[in-house]
Amino acid sequence: MTLSTHAPAPTNPVTPWAGLVSPAEGGQWPRPVPVRTVEQERLHRKQKLAAAYRIFAKLGLAEGLAGHITARDPELTDHFWVNRAGLDFSRIRVSNLLLVNAAGKIVAGQPPLNTAAFAIHSQIHAARPDVVGAAHTHSPYGRALSALAVPLHPISQDACAFYLQHVVFDEYNGVVLSEQEGRKIATALGPHKLAILRNHGLLTVGTSVESAAARYIAAERAARTQLIAAAAGPLHILDHETASFTAGQGRSDDSDRWAFDALYEIIVEEQPDLLT
Repeated sequence: MTLSTHAPAPTNPVTPWAGLVSPAEGGQWPRPVPVRTVEQERLHRKQKLAAAYRIFAKLGLAEGLAGHITARDPELTDHFWVNRAGLDFSRIRVSNLLLVNAAGKIVAGQPPLNTAAFAIHSQIHAARPDVVGAAHTHSPYGRALSALAVPLHPISQDACAFYLQHVVFDEYNGVVLSEQEGRKIATALGPHKLAILRNHGLLTVGTSVESAAARYIAAERAARTQLIAAAAGPLHILDHETASFTAGQGRSDDSDRWAFDALYEIIVEEQPDLLT
């Protein structure tokens, strides 16, 4: 099968929002998805992926060269795009992303490949056909929360977005370098959108790169809030009924795309080289 890796860049890579009604104005989250060719969808995912790395760098969610965000290829669905190892998140651009197959072979792009990225993400993408994007880094508050091996408690409206939709992977066996270890994480994640990896950090998934990245940012902020609140005094944890109801009002894949694209517009304006 011939892989089409290039497509003309859209004249306006930033999503236009004219005419849409926000929830603050009493509307829903209208999120029309344009019809794209395979080549256009591939470029779209790669642009969002490169932007996600830049946004994570800007928000301080990286730890050296550790961490990875991936995007499933729209044509070769057992392949995914990921950053080339050795590049700081702040330097990643569309042209230096790698396409990796299910066997860990680089199909497009210049090596090297982060072994842990393949070990974890290959198993996530294999276990969850619904997942397009997956994000995992060693962010400070996510790492701190993971050291406690506790879940995100429903202590705020924002934290309720993860209520009953995340797990704690209560195991740590060193750097994840084997597919078997990655499979354990994928199994623990199950159908959820967030896994807190004990003594390691956070991992989020979504039906788009945008939703996976936005969820990671939201989870990191929820972890920060919980740690600060717990240090100040006893937590006031919402009851199940209230937390469940609030979770139902919370962030969906569509609203997470909105949240990401608000950041995407800024990062593309500030760092347009990421699209090259």
